[in-house]
Amino acid sequence: MHVLVVHNRYASAQPSGENKVVDQEVELLRGAGHRVGVFERRSDDIAARSLPAKAALPLLVPWNPAVRAELADRLRAERPDVVHVHNVFPLLSPAVLAACADAGVPAVATLHNYTQVCPPGTLQRDGRPCAECVGTTPLPAVRHGCYRGSRLATVPLAVSLSVNRRRWWSGVERFFCISAAQRDVLVRAGMPPGRLAVKHNFVPDPGPGARRTGAGEHLLYLGRLAEAKGVRLLMAAWEELAAGGSVGVPLVIAGTGPLEREVAAWAASRDDVRYAGLYDTAQCRRAIARSVAVVAPSTWLEAFGLVVVEAMAAGVPAVAAGHGAFVELVEDGVTGLLHRPGESASLASCLRRVTAGPALGREMGRAARLRYEQGFSPAVGLERLVDGYRTAIAGRSGGGDGPPPAENDSTGSRRVRPRERDGGSR
Repeated sequence: MHVLVVHNRYASAQPSGENKVVDQEVELLRGAGHRVGVFERRSDDIAARSLPAKAALPLLVPWNPAVRAELADRLRAERPDVVHVHNVFPLLSPAVLAACADAGVPAVATLHNYTQVCPPGTLQRDGRPCAECVGTTPLPAVRHGCYRGSRLATVPLAVSLSVNRRRWWSGVERFFCISAAQRDVLVRAGMPPGRLAVKHNFVPDPGPGARRTGAGEHLLYLGRLAEAKGVRLLMAAWEELAAGGSVGVPLVIAGTGPLEREVAAWAASRDDVRYAGLYDTAQCRRAIARSVAVVAPSTWLEAFGLVVVEAMAAGVPAVAAGHGAFVELVEDGVTGLLHRPGESASLASCLRRVTAGPALGREMGRAARLRYEQGFSPAVGLERLVDGYRTAIAGRSGGGDGPPPAENDSTGSRRVRPRERDGGSR
């Protein structure tokens, strides 16, 4: 199969699970013998642009005509079987879908967050869940300045969501939702359920040398240092634990983000916390393999939770917030523990429980590894990815018998088939 992957890479200064997922899928497909090209832009390149070019960038967020022309030319020249769209903000725009239509190539899209129904894609405002824009106009997001706390910065995202909503829904043959929880939100928001398939992200097997062998040396937070990720909640829970007596292992925090200075200063003031900065891939694997548990206390509704599955692959349980995708990734008391979202006391209780005895940790670690092998391994990921591509190709060429069945859906929504692809089915 010939696949063209379309992605706007996030800035390299910040850890990006999405960049990682895209790179791993490309490597997986190529390793299986598929031909994979990449059409990308890099947010890192924005800094080198002229001042006028930077000023004009918000105007191109809803629609970038130059990208449409460039991608359409490449598609006509290379004739891939399918285009796989990931992130299009800020340098690509939904014009990539028009390019696919121009060239008659079917498109699939992975929905890594909630940007289809929420301008910043987080379904959160002021540290609390928010669905004010879901299923309606995104004016509340502009009013509240939901993207980076700025009304001005939110406007291009809100405009793009408004003017391109139908283009997404009609121009994509198959949407990959990365969790059932995410799919449920999008169906309630009015997205066509027949096109929304759940395809969890896979994680490469770290190998026997990167799996936990003992009880673990520390608790680990690995990810972006931001309010939505529950970093302040974790600090509050740790303070409560310390007030009631040490849990016997230190807390290691690795990552970077807007709360980095605050986290670094807090860690420096304590003997039982270490701030490690930003880890590379090898360091992440070693840190996970030495963990009693990985902590994922997000206050927003995570669409997935890559670090939780990376922990599973290493035979390490997770302590995660009991909402969003975490409730389908972590089986409470079996592969990890779920705490009540946003409650520091509940998080503290789970951390104390997971460190109380090595037997529980080893048992949950074994169950987590089995869960990984059954649902998140490269073999499973490849099968689901290729099945999605074949469904999209059959739909565009007229080779299918209609829309794929919607998981857990009985609405019977009718799917409107886009125009047939030039040349018929491959």
